Amino acid sequence: MLPDTAPWRSSRDFRLLWGQGLVTYFASAMAMVALPLQIKELTDSPLAVGAMGAVELVPLVVFGLYGGALADAVDRRRVIVATEAGLGLLALLLLGNALLAEPLLWPLYVVAAGVSALAGLQRPALDSLLARIVPHEEQTAAAALNSLRWQIGAIAGPSLAGVVVAYAGHAPAYAVTLAGFAVSVLMCRRLSPAPPAHDADKPSLRSIAEGARYASSRPVLLGTYAIDLAAMVFAFPNAVFPFLADELDAPWSLGLGAPPTPLRQWGSTRRARSAPWCWG
Repeated sequence: MLPDTAPWRSSRDFRLLWGQGLVTYFASAMAMVALPLQIKELTDSPLAVGAMGAVELVPLVVFGLYGGALADAVDRRRVIVATEAGLGLLALLLLGNALLAEPLLWPLYVVAAGVSALAGLQRPALDSLLARIVPHEEQTAAAALNSLRWQIGAIAGPSLAGVVVAYAGHAPAYAVTLAGFAVSVLMCRRLSPAPPAHDADKPSLRSIAEGARYASSRPVLLGTYAIDLAAMVFAFPNAVFPFLADELDAPWSLGLGAPPTPLRQWGSTRRARSAPWCWG
């Protein structure tokens, strides 16, 4: 009944990635809970909170496609470090805005779009790195350990974030997010280089179109995307959670209702990939 920990023992890079992922799950949860709540407090409008998802959509698709091509063409470690640093800068912007006497609304949407773009760039490189750092016979065990990490972050992260936001405020939550990504960057810099193949093509519209054609020719992939899109649109009513917590006079409960993956991003290369969205 216990998980196979062979990937932890055999791969230093897997240990780094696993730990980095856990840190960013908790760091992301702080912002994931605080951001819609702050929009709610500034506007008192469910439509304004829901619009955060709308501004994420285009960057998610465009940069997800480009991220798939980028993962084939450059050192994956460099992509991961750069995007983690970018996510940290966005957390710094959130913190600076929260510390203003009168926080502004537009930076919150800018950050939401920026997070979506950086996640789209990062996810294909992050996912494809697993096959390089873990032996083939340990891939199943590595996937199970990653699932365990996700479950821990999905349950504990938003729950803790709801308490922090309710009793400490937005700025401390964003400070935790910033600190988490600073730690993540340091951990990712210790990863071994993951250069592309010598014959890898540079990212181009042609390679992106080729990946999109591959995905569109596979009914199983199209079905997965359609189901995923339906679930994200109809099964995650994020916009109402801040209002529901307020109506119940239980602000601490906001994190209990927040799903760990408010959006899903997909990036495609010649082999097409998909993965859950997360800040890190």
